[in-house]
Amino acid sequence: MAQDTPRRNRVWQAVSRSPLHDLWNLQGVSVRLIARQTVKSTLDDNLLSRAAELGFYFLFALFPTLVSASSILGLAARSASDIYASLLQYLNWVLPPNAYGVVIATFNQTAAAATSGKITLGLAAAIWSASVGFAAMQDGMNAVYRVRESRPYWKARGVAVLVTVLLSVLVTLNLGVLLGGDFCARYLYAHIWHHALGTIAAVTIRTVGALIACVLLLWQLSLIYYFAPDLERKRWHWSSPGAAFALLGWIAASMGLKAYLHFSNSYTITYGSLGAVIVLLTWFYITGLRILLGAEINSEIQAAVVGREVNSE
Repeated sequence: MAQDTPRRNRVWQAVSRSPLHDLWNLQGVSVRLIARQTVKSTLDDNLLSRAAELGFYFLFALFPTLVSASSILGLAARSASDIYASLLQYLNWVLPPNAYGVVIATFNQTAAAATSGKITLGLAAAIWSASVGFAAMQDGMNAVYRVRESRPYWKARGVAVLVTVLLSVLVTLNLGVLLGGDFCARYLYAHIWHHALGTIAAVTIRTVGALIACVLLLWQLSLIYYFAPDLERKRWHWSSPGAAFALLGWIAASMGLKAYLHFSNSYTITYGSLGAVIVLLTWFYITGLRILLGAEINSEIQAAVVGREVNSE
């Protein structure tokens, strides 16, 4: 931030005070300019290293988050851990097999050990530990928007805890949509007498479920982009170019990593038993980088639009 010129500082102050109503409206700013500024700011803000930091904190927060989400589900279902283990199977769509095996095995062990204190102190400790991941995102978003954290510690961490709970609920709802869509698709396929119609109905239901899951993922990103940075004034966006880029890029990168590891399993020779953990960390790194890049795109769109107004003054 110290390297910004006085004009750029004015621009970023205006971005913090007057967020755009619609980030999809570039108001005449070229996409090439935004792309060039995004690449430059990605390097200036050291997002590649910040993504590695997020990857570590995501790994640290993953299992407490899953246990807390399972515990919240346990308010309505006695067999919450078993239900949540079934929901987690849909992570296998984007997670490499070995990494998914680490996640599901560790979740089962952690959930079994935490059963006795799910709705009391154990749940509170799990949510607090999981909020560390969002607290790390707060630092990254502040760097993206060129602002300093002014919220007191209790308020910043309170926001992190609140958003962690909301994200846990949304992740559970997301997985539940996929599970419900799969159940309805199998039911229709089994009960529609015409094979072609049954196949079409099953594919349609699964497609609708996947689209709803993508919308929920988009809202989760919007939630992060709204609460994480310490802006003077905030505006909620149901969707944004940065969130869309982060979601599509994350899906593509996850599928690419999964395909690469399917055809090249040399990492098991290099890392041995730690190979699955290394793959999981790599996937978390990709996830953190995509989230930060999405925020960078949104911030550069606002800076480009506001910059035109500052130049015209």
